[in-house]
Amino acid sequence: MAEIPPYHTHEEFQNRSRKLREIRTAGVDPYPPHFPSTRAVQELILQYEKRNDIGHFEEAAAPEAPLVRIMGRLVLFRSMGKNAFAHLQDATGRIQILINRDLIRVTGDPSTETMSTHKWIEKNIDLGDWIGVEGSLFQTQKGELTLLVKQLTLLAKALLPLPDKHSGLADKGIRYKKRWLDLIVDPESLQRFRLRSRILTILRSLFQEALFEEVETPILQTIYGGAAARPFTTHLQAHHQDMFLRIALEISLKKLLVGGMPRIFEIGKVFRNEGIDKTHNPEFTMLEAYAAGWDYKDMMMFVETLFEKLALELLGTTKLRITLEQEGTSEVIDVKAPWRCLSMKEGIQIYAGHDVDLLHDQALRALLEKKTHLPPERYAKAPRGLLIAMLFEELVEPHLIQPHHIIDHPIETTPLCKPHRDPKLRQEGMVERFESFILGREMCNAYTELNDPELQRALLEEQASQREAGDVEASPMDEEFLEAICQGMPPAAGVGIGIDRLVMLYTSAESIRDVLFFPLSVSH
Repeated sequence: MAEIPPYHTHEEFQNRSRKLREIRTAGVDPYPPHFPSTRAVQELILQYEKRNDIGHFEEAAAPEAPLVRIMGRLVLFRSMGKNAFAHLQDATGRIQILINRDLIRVTGDPSTETMSTHKWIEKNIDLGDWIGVEGSLFQTQKGELTLLVKQLTLLAKALLPLPDKHSGLADKGIRYKKRWLDLIVDPESLQRFRLRSRILTILRSLFQEALFEEVETPILQTIYGGAAARPFTTHLQAHHQDMFLRIALEISLKKLLVGGMPRIFEIGKVFRNEGIDKTHNPEFTMLEAYAAGWDYKDMMMFVETLFEKLALELLGTTKLRITLEQEGTSEVIDVKAPWRCLSMKEGIQIYAGHDVDLLHDQALRALLEKKTHLPPERYAKAPRGLLIAMLFEELVEPHLIQPHHIIDHPIETTPLCKPHRDPKLRQEGMVERFESFILGREMCNAYTELNDPELQRALLEEQASQREAGDVEASPMDEEFLEAICQGMPPAAGVGIGIDRLVMLYTSAESIRDVLFFPLSVSH
């Protein structure tokens, strides 16, 4: 026999369960399948709140008064003798409703000789219940738009109470795990997730305007690649084969470039078996896009214009006021193009005060030991390019508050990027890559894509050697990908944008967990 959930023993659950039985006994369906032709609360408020032709109670009570229908959750109820005032909440807002004992009817008509409809509502309808109401709008003496309810339909009896209205949900862990409660009690959280949905809609529109086609590629893969990350593994029972959840969208999308699709993008989940912090979650949403004929400079202009257009469409301004809760301050971020552009080496010189060209490898390691908290094994045997990248990550990234593009990365940082076209930078081992940063966070990663199959093989073989030497984040050998680009991949630029961090930026969220409906919650 299944174990009884703890909440089944709570007095409130038992009381509401008893009411549910009484509701059924009275012939009222507590979970009807349909409540048609409703209006959104905010729509009603915007349409009628300031109109002069909305009368008072007497006009609304008249049989010929126009009717409107809304549905929502009951979040406040105050009985005042003949009348009861309540608040009904939907996804768009709250509205006051008035239940008058002489005018109210309940679908299913539970009234009896000993109990009026009004009393039945007071006894059986609780805060948290979903109800549908039909009635007429009026303004109270204080000028508050109110709906006089003439017909009430119980839509869903809630067996659990809402969180306490005064203490709310102070425990963030509960808010993240039981997001439905968070959305019910915190209008800001609900608005943040509605903005997330709108951001995705606008992004799709902007990419489609730029003639990109949306595609979908597999989540389950036999070989993973496209990023330096540890994968999640699973097992395909039908073929008795281990599989991986993708860590990036890149490899499959490049195969479509080879196939002749010139501009493509995908928005989808990727999975990386790594740490959890304010900007990382093992499961997250990524946008990747590829454009044949572009290079990283073209993609850079597209990205900053994309951020600018998104801000204007979403907020009407390119200036975003970001609240930094931990520091107790706020910052105005201007995403208007063009953004400041620095090479990785320039960034280290400007923000950390070190010219890495004047430092040999051991000096770089000594600097990492002195200025960072990285474990020595991370850099003890690392090549020069990775030493430079580590210094940048640790000493420079926190200073990149306003939008920055950081270009010209060492080739050791990625095996999938084209070597620099500038002979001097190419000789130094630089590639045509940029990362964009805002608020010290990486917002996107982009390359001029490597399409030379011989060089690509050499770089993946080097990654495979590092993997055999114990680097669990090094890319595995992917012969199918190499075969695809041997077919000929056009010159192209690609970009990856973390959707969750993008939403954090435009909603001023402090943690990635605030913009994921259900962030990872580990049971103990």
